[in-house]
Amino acid sequence: MRKTQAVEPTAPLDCSTPAISLQQVEFAWTRRSPLLRIDQFQVNQGERVFLYGSSGSGKTSLLNLLAGVSSPQLGEVQLLGQSLQALSQRRRDRFRARHVGVIFQQFNLIPYLSVLDNVLLAAHFARRREGAVDKARELLAALGLEPNLEARPAHQLSVGQQQRLAVARALVIEPEILLADEPTSALDSDSRDAFMSLLLQVAEQNRCAVVFVSHDRSLEPYFSRSVDIRSLLAEGVA
Repeated sequence: MRKTQAVEPTAPLDCSTPAISLQQVEFAWTRRSPLLRIDQFQVNQGERVFLYGSSGSGKTSLLNLLAGVSSPQLGEVQLLGQSLQALSQRRRDRFRARHVGVIFQQFNLIPYLSVLDNVLLAAHFARRREGAVDKARELLAALGLEPNLEARPAHQLSVGQQQRLAVARALVIEPEILLADEPTSALDSDSRDAFMSLLLQVAEQNRCAVVFVSHDRSLEPYFSRSVDIRSLLAEGVA
């Protein structure tokens, strides 16, 4: 496997550098679990990709690889030209905190922290404290969360409000890459469409690449490219 120097990008990136690049990747949770095997997958900077497939098809496993939460047994995962395999776990976590925003299906908010502090926690881990409060408030306002909610504990918010808070937390670091795992699964159709419009509008303002994972194919029109995860799998892999 080709080695890439373990240096985090600090200078402005060449626009020709893909945001995400996977080559000859193989991953399985255990020896008995299904094998995820992808010959090649690439997402360009600023691209919005909808990744769909049935339950158990490997969508979440792929997202974990892209986030650096899991490591492939074989192959290479590159984000912004940086090989994740060339980084120690600590440096990989730091790289993710600085360059990748993640929206989880279950939101993963800290329930007893305030709305504002939940957002600022991401900026703290990314070591981007300067201007973080102003950026957090700007995102909360853009996502329709009023200033009077800033001090309210996250557990007191409605599901829709928690969802918007999770988006603000993911975007406060101004990530180059945004990963979303089934974030609309708990919403009705009207709330879902309003949420998608807000999410992609804010993502476009931040000029980040988006990989959005869902089984709901009615969301496809929001994206510049749709990918069936089965089309990524190496021949013969279920």
